[in-house]
Amino acid sequence: MINGIWLSMIVIGFLFAAVNGRMDEFTAAVFDGAKSGVTVSFGLISVLVFWLGIMRIAEDAGLLKKIAKVLGPVVSFLFPDVPKGHPAIGYILSNMSANLLGLGNAATPMGIKAMQELQTLNPDKETATPAMCTLLALNTASITLIPATLIAIRLNYGSADPAGIVGTTLAATAVATLAAIAADRLFRRLSLLRKPPKPPAASRTVEASRGGKPLNSSSLKG
Repeated sequence: MINGIWLSMIVIGFLFAAVNGRMDEFTAAVFDGAKSGVTVSFGLISVLVFWLGIMRIAEDAGLLKKIAKVLGPVVSFLFPDVPKGHPAIGYILSNMSANLLGLGNAATPMGIKAMQELQTLNPDKETATPAMCTLLALNTASITLIPATLIAIRLNYGSADPAGIVGTTLAATAVATLAAIAADRLFRRLSLLRKPPKPPAASRTVEASRGGKPLNSSSLKG
């Protein structure tokens, strides 16, 4: 889907440039965009390497374990259907910790690993479980304490106050996270209401003993 969108934008831009006789400007814009992309990437490397190093130091110092203990009850509340001690919990905590520091590139592989572990708990491999939907919503709207990536971009483009977005980013992501959690809880309740009620255990046992046919009053008399 994303590849199709990008391809459509390129093709439409090429056609408009060809029709309007502006191919020289189109070609120059393509190369300028590629140059800017490389420049921004190099500018991000230093900041991302710095924060990844800080996270490694925090991990070796035991800080991430303390963060995990703090976030543990929150994760248990948000993911009630994931057993305690399951490997997915560790990856979810790592994903949330990276997102808190604004390290989306570091959070992505942890999120992928968490999804893979959640898939092992999925009885229907073709349908996402509620836990998977919760993780996707939280990863998309994650509350961010330090938007390191955005600060690096602003710094790279010569912003007078690169860290001036910390407060607004925190407020925006906090609202987004609360909205995501509220929507997740709502759809979880709706999915429970749509599920048909399970028959009592005794009825299932008797039904199984009679070859899967439910008992009725005539069969009880016989």
